[in-house]
Amino acid sequence: MALTGLQIFKLLPQTNCKDCGYPTCLAFAMKLAAKQVALDLCPHASDEAKSALGEASAPPIRKIVVGRNEQRLELGEEVVLYRHEKTFYHPTALALGVRDDLAEAEFEQAVRTITAASYDRAGETISTNMIALLDRSGDGARYAARARQAAELSTLPLALVSDDPARVSAAARAAGDHAGMIHAATPESLAAFAPVAREHKLPLVLKADDLEALAALAETAQGMGLEDLLLDPGYPGQAEALRRHTLIRRAALERKAKGFGYPSVLAVPEGSGPLAGALAASLGVAKYAAVTLIPEWHPSLFLPLLTLRQNIYTDPQKPLQVEAGIYSVGEPNENSPVYVTTNFSLTYFMLSTEIDGSGQPGWMVVVDAEGMSVLTAWSAGKFGGAQVGKFVAGSGIADKVAHRKVIIPGYVAVIQGEMEDALPGWEVLVGPQEAADVPAYVKDVWLPAVGSGV
Repeated sequence: MALTGLQIFKLLPQTNCKDCGYPTCLAFAMKLAAKQVALDLCPHASDEAKSALGEASAPPIRKIVVGRNEQRLELGEEVVLYRHEKTFYHPTALALGVRDDLAEAEFEQAVRTITAASYDRAGETISTNMIALLDRSGDGARYAARARQAAELSTLPLALVSDDPARVSAAARAAGDHAGMIHAATPESLAAFAPVAREHKLPLVLKADDLEALAALAETAQGMGLEDLLLDPGYPGQAEALRRHTLIRRAALERKAKGFGYPSVLAVPEGSGPLAGALAASLGVAKYAAVTLIPEWHPSLFLPLLTLRQNIYTDPQKPLQVEAGIYSVGEPNENSPVYVTTNFSLTYFMLSTEIDGSGQPGWMVVVDAEGMSVLTAWSAGKFGGAQVGKFVAGSGIADKVAHRKVIIPGYVAVIQGEMEDALPGWEVLVGPQEAADVPAYVKDVWLPAVGSGV
């Protein structure tokens, strides 16, 4: 029987330490009772409490761990339909396909390309995180050899994609700790795949033609002692795939349907082509898939998909931000321009990139605006003239430059007068609205008026 919030509250430490992210233990208990959070958010819960809470503390979507090495992934354990309700916890894993029947050099190059797909964006490193080894040769020895080779070339976990349990078992043995999950068992093959999943302790993806059959298959797998499951509802088309993945999430969160209480997988159909394949993959990232399996890919897909994933899985309650303060771009001197902006990460990195590209080193005074962009911060009263002026005055930038000129974003030209009142002796210059126009501004406005001083 489900416990009430008050019953759960009595089992918690009742210290209101806020380490779980909620203001009180009672608020956290209410979220636990609604299955909107997991008990492990409370670092102080006793073993007795964990045992007593049992199923009441279990998230509606089971957490699945893929891989056993340092690159292992956590999937599932989501508690909301919409990100703004709280946040999404575990970003979609992008599993890029490599066929086992490729020539030696081609296979190695594909594995290395997937592994090396990593980019720095807005202060974070975004990268691909799984290799899908596609069984296309039909040769068990070759498939196992390719699994071993992939494990030697990459630290990424392997999704073993095959309809043959014996070949999967041999490949899992060859890959060792790099083996991540098995894709996929159908109603016809579950009995054969179940012992393989148990032997190698690997999560098993279940696949069926409709949601009713998929839920029934999951309950059958549960009855066979399998706990680490993922659900692949197929891809009959973009609209129907969207409907199915949404219904799986809704059934798990709102109806607590056990047959749907697992992470879902979207496998892009082979032969989709670059555009349709990218569209299908983006659906998986945007709408609830814990794993998006992309059998055919081009490196040009990596950055757009990874950027989409980063944007969706950023905690809306904790905007990406850098620390407020003074930053140097290049090797600025006492005559270099001074730019003022907010501490929203994307704004910071866009502006610093354009300053660097201008050929004129500069100083950045980054104001604490709670991670908001310039216009948002101004609208919210976090980037007003008096506030910004006071921050600049206390930042110490006056000790680094000989001039007394500061450049503000063109979108907030309205704060110029108020800022000058708060900064006696300083001239506030209105810069370009877009960061991309900084190089032209430096060339056409700053240098003619001030000179480089170099």
